[in-house]
Amino acid sequence: MADNHSVKKKSDIGKGVTIFFFLLPALLLFISILIAPIIVSVYRSMYDWNGFSEGTFIGLENYKELFTSGSIKFMTSLKNAFILAFFSVFVQLPFSLFLALLLGRKVKGEKSFLSIYFMPVLISTVVIGQLWLKIYNPDYGILNRFLDAVNLGNLKHVWVGEVGTALGAIIVPTIWQYIGYHMLLMYAGVKGVSTDLREAAMLDGATKWQVDRYIVIPIIKPIIRVSVIFAVTGSLKTYDLVRILTEGGPFQSTEVPSTLLENMLFLRNRYGMGSTISVMLIALCFAFALLITAAFKDKEA
Repeated sequence: MADNHSVKKKSDIGKGVTIFFFLLPALLLFISILIAPIIVSVYRSMYDWNGFSEGTFIGLENYKELFTSGSIKFMTSLKNAFILAFFSVFVQLPFSLFLALLLGRKVKGEKSFLSIYFMPVLISTVVIGQLWLKIYNPDYGILNRFLDAVNLGNLKHVWVGEVGTALGAIIVPTIWQYIGYHMLLMYAGVKGVSTDLREAAMLDGATKWQVDRYIVIPIIKPIIRVSVIFAVTGSLKTYDLVRILTEGGPFQSTEVPSTLLENMLFLRNRYGMGSTISVMLIALCFAFALLITAAFKDKEA
């Protein structure tokens, strides 16, 4: 019996070692690509460093300056990111959910509609940015020409060049681009709902929208939670469209943390401050992911 126990123990150890070596490449990749850069960013955020000469250790001074300095405008950039997150969660996601529920009913041309709605996700953000620049062009853009055509010329603007309209001009293409992405996530969940549940509810007199509200949506809540996390963290990390459409202007009215980070690194040579912004972004994304997960758990409970 003792020999059998010893053999079994050696076999378990051998399996554990084998599993460890199979996981080791992925673990090393994870540490080198994700964990190590975060550690380096935290370390560099403690220094006043221009990227070339030897840095000076200043502790938490970069963090203090980030929230108190009027010249950096981190709070303004954070406010813009939160506005974008608000519209992503309360405009983009409901519309995506509506489309997912509609297409999940086996409508005619379902596959074609899926492809059409998902197409903006496949297009490069640079291309989308250039497309919307043409739409917003004050001279020949479709938007201003349409306003002229319907006798609303008084509503014409230099859409990406005015403080009052620039942020809205970024929000619209951002929502448009990623509606199809969230729709596809939710559509997969909707199609996974048992047809037996739908049919039983319909036999009891429920309408299609009542079935969606009381059966389908509660079942796909985990997917909705993932979409909310993606929408919020994606808004905090947004960069491409802002960089292409406004470059953070006019007068930093559309600055977001990622463009501010670029500004600190490559225009002001403040690598310590750039690292501080990146650390704050990581912390905010992680915190919001935890908060959203907790909020959905409370609702499910």
